[in-house]
Amino acid sequence: LVINENGAELRKAADLWGKKVSETTEQLKEELGSGCRVACIGPAGEKQVRYAAIINDLGRAAGRCGLGAVMGSKNLKAIAVKGSIRTPVKEPAEFKKHSKKQFELMDESMLKMAMQAFGTSVVLDMVSVRGGFPTRNWQSGVFDRSDDINGPAISDKILNRNVACFACPIACGRGTEIKTGKYAGHKGEGPEYETVGTFGGMCGVSDLEAITMAGYLCNDYGLDTISAGSTIAFAMECYEKGILTDVDTGGLAFRFGDEDLIIHLVHLIARREGPGDLLAEGTMRMAEKLGQNSDHFAMHVKGLELPAYDSRAVQLTGLTYATANRGGDHITAYVQGPTFVDAPFLIIEESEIKDPFVADPGEVKIACDLEDMLTTFDCVGACKFMGMCLNADDWVRLVNLVTGWNMSTAEYKQAGERVYNLARAFSNREGLTAAGDTLPKRLLEDPLPEGPAEGHVNRLPALLDAYYRLRGWDRESGKPGTEKLRQLGLEDVAETIWT
Repeated sequence: LVINENGAELRKAADLWGKKVSETTEQLKEELGSGCRVACIGPAGEKQVRYAAIINDLGRAAGRCGLGAVMGSKNLKAIAVKGSIRTPVKEPAEFKKHSKKQFELMDESMLKMAMQAFGTSVVLDMVSVRGGFPTRNWQSGVFDRSDDINGPAISDKILNRNVACFACPIACGRGTEIKTGKYAGHKGEGPEYETVGTFGGMCGVSDLEAITMAGYLCNDYGLDTISAGSTIAFAMECYEKGILTDVDTGGLAFRFGDEDLIIHLVHLIARREGPGDLLAEGTMRMAEKLGQNSDHFAMHVKGLELPAYDSRAVQLTGLTYATANRGGDHITAYVQGPTFVDAPFLIIEESEIKDPFVADPGEVKIACDLEDMLTTFDCVGACKFMGMCLNADDWVRLVNLVTGWNMSTAEYKQAGERVYNLARAFSNREGLTAAGDTLPKRLLEDPLPEGPAEGHVNRLPALLDAYYRLRGWDRESGKPGTEKLRQLGLEDVAETIWT
C-alpha cells in the first residue's frame, strides 16, 4: 500500500514476499525515493506467527497482539508513505512558546537524564531492587546476573548513539553495535528493557550480546520480543519439567541460560520450522495443547504474554494486567511508573502508592486514573513516557493549542474514560467476560521465593472488587454498567451490550 499526497495505491508485492524487514524497507526506499517511510512485516508475519509485529523504520514495532499476522493474513506486505504536508497547528506561536517551557522543565528531570543515559533499561535496576524482575519464567524475581544486562551495561558495551522519535527531547532509543564475540559487527536498535527482561531474565540468559542479537533478529523477522522471549521461557520450563521432551524439541535441550538456544529458536519460530511451529502459537495455545498443568505457569493474560514486571512485587501492576482490554499489558496504565520514579506523572501527583508489595484497595483509583489519561495519549498519538515528565494541566494546554479546543483537564480525562469504556464494551461484545480479568495461577498461588518481595503473591481479588466499583462495571458480567455508559454519553453502547 503506497500512500502519498495524491492518494493511495495497492501494488503487487510478489518481489517483496519472503524478504526480511531490512530488505523490504531498503527496496521500497530505493523505488520510491528519499523521504519515504516504511512499515512492513517480515517472514514471521507472512507465516502468521501469533505474535508477529509490524516494524517501521527498521527498529520500531507495533509489537503486541499479532498485528503482523493480521497483515500477513491479508497478503499486505508493507505500507509506504511519502509526503511533505505539514501538520496543522491552531496556535503555532503559543504552542512553540509553551513547548519550549516544557522542554526546559524536562531538562531538570532526573528521569530524563536517566532515560537519555541508559534508555528504557534503566528500569531494570528499579525493578530488581524490589525483587520484581521475572527470572526463569517467573520462578523468581531475582536475577543474580542482572548487572551484566542492565542500562549501564548496554551503555558501556554496545551503545553507539541515542535515537529519538520525531522532535523528542529525551531520545531514549538505543542505536547499538555488537563489538565482541560471535555476533560482532551486527548493528541495530535496542535492546529495550522488555527485550532484556524476556530474553534475559525470563530465559536465564546473562549474555548481553546474545540478547541484543535476539532483538535484532526479532526486528528483522518482524516478531514481538516480549511474546517471543516469554514463549521461549515457558518452553524452557516445560522442558525442565518433562512436559516437552526431546522428541518434541527435535533433539534440542531447552535449558535456561542457553544463549545460543534463544538465537536458534528465534529463527525457528519466525520460519515455523521444527519445534518453532509450536512456539509460534504462543504461550496460551501451547499450554492448551500440552496440558499436564502447564497452564499454571503459562504467563499470559487473555492470551497476551506478560511483560517483565512481576506483579507480586508491584501489586497494582497485576490489577492492570488482569483488566487490560488486550491482555497482559504494562502500558495501559503503567502503574509501575509512580512506584519507581519521582515524577509528575500526569494527574496523580497528589497521590502515592504506599506499599507496592501490598496495595490498598483505596489506591485502585490511581490505576483507573492512569488508564483513562494514558488512553488519551493513544488517541492523540503521543509517547506515554512524556506522562512521566509533564503534569496534566500543561499537557492538556499543549493539546488545546494544537487543536484549537478549549478542554479542561477534567473534560480531557473524561474523554479518556469514555474511550476506555467503549473499548471495554467492544471487547464484551466480542466475548470478554469478568472471568477473563484474572492472572496466571503462578502469580496468585506461588509466593516469590527470595528477594525483597519474598513470600508475596498477587492479591488480585480485593483489588478487583474495588476496581469494578470505581469503574461502575457489573461485577458478574464484566460489562460497563448502563449508568456509567450514560454518564459518558454512550447510551447507544449500553443498548448494544445490555439488550
